[in-house]
Amino acid sequence: MFWFMDMKGMCFLPVFLVIWSSSTFIVSYIIALFEHDLGFILPYISEIGAEPPESCIFGLMTVITAFAGMATMYTRYKFLEKLNETAGGVPPALNQGAFWIGMLSCLGMCFVATFQETTIIQVHDAGAILFFVSGVLYTILQSIISYKAFPYGCSLALCRVRTGMATMAFLAVPPISIRPFLLLQDNVFHLVSAVSEWIMVFSFIFFFFTYIHDFKVSFLSLWCE
Repeated sequence: MFWFMDMKGMCFLPVFLVIWSSSTFIVSYIIALFEHDLGFILPYISEIGAEPPESCIFGLMTVITAFAGMATMYTRYKFLEKLNETAGGVPPALNQGAFWIGMLSCLGMCFVATFQETTIIQVHDAGAILFFVSGVLYTILQSIISYKAFPYGCSLALCRVRTGMATMAFLAVPPISIRPFLLLQDNVFHLVSAVSEWIMVFSFIFFFFTYIHDFKVSFLSLWCE
């Protein structure tokens, strides 16, 4: 990892993660729209990567997103570990627990990307559940950690922003859970469920944008000590 030694900080990681993951969904959606592969104007996210050629792009870009997420979460973990050595406030077990739960969400993302909805739906759905549950839990735990690290880890305003995003992601879960019980003609409930899924995913993605402030630190101080 020493090729990053000339960087002022690691804030490029969350920037890349947010831009790349957002592009994954937007590009796949546009291709699926032009290929007439969408049954609804606002489909579920997995539906925009269900058919080729968009499934190939969706799978590749999502796997890259998962690895970028892992790198970002690990950097956040090391940041909190170093912060706890100097200022305290964050229990190491809480930091480690949030990190490994975040890893599970990235693993679920890989399953979603590799096993499309039209191939092995059981594995796809299991990966989606793992991603949703672990992702929401990760944002909640990181919000708690932010308050425990205050005022050394981040500002009070940033703590509130993270709490707001975690709350949005959490509230979006119940409407998503009704998806297996929907019939094709339930257009209204489909729309509510699909909107909730997009809200949950983008709340999770843009949660990482709040790490930019934390990552504006020396690379050597976090990774080489």
